[in-house]
Amino acid sequence: MKKLLVILLILTMIMPSTVYALVPTNQSFQEETVLSEVEDQVVNGEGLIPSAKSGLLMEASTGTVLFEKEKDTKVSVASMTKMVLQIIVLEKVEAGKLKWDKVIKVSKNAAGMGGSQIYLQAGERMNIRDLFKGVSMASANDASVALAEEISGSEADFVKLMNKKVRELGLKNTKFKNCTGLDEEDHYSSAYDMAIIARELLKHEQILDYASVYEDYLRVNTPNKFWLVNTNKLVRFYEGADGLKTGHTDAAKYCLAATAKRNNIRLIAIVLGVDQGKIRNSETMELLDYGFQNFKMKIIKKQDTNMKIIHLDKADKEKINLVPSYDVGVLQNKNDTDKKYTYDIKVDTIVLPVKKGDIVGEIHVKEKNKVIQKVPLISNTTAKKISFPKLYLKILRETFVGEFY
Repeated sequence: MKKLLVILLILTMIMPSTVYALVPTNQSFQEETVLSEVEDQVVNGEGLIPSAKSGLLMEASTGTVLFEKEKDTKVSVASMTKMVLQIIVLEKVEAGKLKWDKVIKVSKNAAGMGGSQIYLQAGERMNIRDLFKGVSMASANDASVALAEEISGSEADFVKLMNKKVRELGLKNTKFKNCTGLDEEDHYSSAYDMAIIARELLKHEQILDYASVYEDYLRVNTPNKFWLVNTNKLVRFYEGADGLKTGHTDAAKYCLAATAKRNNIRLIAIVLGVDQGKIRNSETMELLDYGFQNFKMKIIKKQDTNMKIIHLDKADKEKINLVPSYDVGVLQNKNDTDKKYTYDIKVDTIVLPVKKGDIVGEIHVKEKNKVIQKVPLISNTTAKKISFPKLYLKILRETFVGEFY
């Protein structure tokens, strides 16, 4: 028995910390948009958003473009720029590198920002959550710069992070010179790029905790209590609307990235370059109406569905569950009859440690054996490589009670 334990221990120490799933592997994940039957439904812009310089309607989960107008034209996008700032902040929070309750001291530079603001004072102290709230609801330039300086030390260095994120998203028609969206030469984006940025932002579900709120307060229980009213009026007046970001400057005119969800389908509407705010809002609602009236989502598997269990032999968790990163669905025209779909699960080689939310494979949705959509498969559990003493005890326990998988 002692010799057996020694042999087992040696084998365990030299084996790599990987788990091989008994299904086909796919080492890299690249999200792709499959238009399939829907691509014939994209219209040329006639009759929709006539006042806008450019715009786009996208279904959020698949990235399918349902409508476009001058989608790649480079234009000023005003405070819609801040969506990239929001992505970076949320990434930092989710990674544990930034805490919502952290209180920071506002610089003179941040307090001096004009335009939309929450009237920060130089030397004032405010936590990250309230600053983010100011950005998300009031589109505050002063709060945006305060966050940028906290993360990168200066707005200029933070803008480098923003442009890096733009490149990571593969966007070709976006370049930022500041973090606020204030008019500046060589600061631009496009309707399509803004839709991709909005879609990326929506992957961070916490954004809707802020973007969907119509009114709130800052500096509560102080003499300077400040009333926040969301600049995006659709969250109050349009069914299903819960975000996302407005914009307005002289160069950009009135802009809006709106999102709404009804009956399992989430849409992203981008409207840019409208002369009046009310017209921007009404045309955005008409664009969303077009999407909801003409398209539907057939849900195949819900986001929280356990698709596969992977057993781990050298981790602090015995197993991890694999779930879709979002609802697995197929976008259809409402006039289409229901079709039958199948799916395959492709799991990568699992390398420890695995964090909750890590992509570990794909779900391939098929129609008549043709892959029409790929959805990321993620771990819903964090699992770390077990320490040597614990591993040794685990081997002893499994040896005597026969719990090998």
